[in-house]
Amino acid sequence: MIAALSGRILFKHNDRVVVDVSGVGYEVFVTTDCISRLPDRGEEIFLHIHTYVREDTLVLFGFLEEQEKDLFLMLKTVAGVGPKLALATLSGMAAGDLCRAISEGDSKRLTALPGIGKKTAERICIELQDKVGRLAPGVSTGGVTPAAPSRPGSAVYDVLSALANLGYADPVARQALAAVKKQVGEEAFNELSFEEMIRDALRALA
Repeated sequence: MIAALSGRILFKHNDRVVVDVSGVGYEVFVTTDCISRLPDRGEEIFLHIHTYVREDTLVLFGFLEEQEKDLFLMLKTVAGVGPKLALATLSGMAAGDLCRAISEGDSKRLTALPGIGKKTAERICIELQDKVGRLAPGVSTGGVTPAAPSRPGSAVYDVLSALANLGYADPVARQALAAVKKQVGEEAFNELSFEEMIRDALRALA
């Protein structure tokens, strides 16, 4: 598995670069930002590499910074986000800005990126919101605070069960409850009845 490449630039294209390593040319797909920052043909470069292998396909994706590679790998774990879409996402938004948008739960901002629909943007925020902080120190995690752990017999527990029966995944249901909690305040949230809580949660999910 290739994890890094150090060599001389043979060719640069819009979305890829060919790197000569000891006489072997490796085609590496990169972001548009990476292309703009690469030196001229013939110059030496170092790239962090992710090797994507599937059946009879082997593709190399390259990054100037390890943070970008880590974020790329995180994006790839989200359902509906393959390596090409993950790379396109990083091409459309700088890694720091992307981390900030995810940590703040700003799914609307993500939908402005090519290939990212509303559902995919929401999944990215929900699944990666608690993970991106370590990639971008200093980026505020000003998103919604996750709903507190539920216990049997509590309104939160009953609402989560009801939402699960309606087909909502647990992370999605918890995010909806967290949005309700943020809107009404913690004290008022704790006083909500089951009927009030599920009504507000369904509104948040609409």
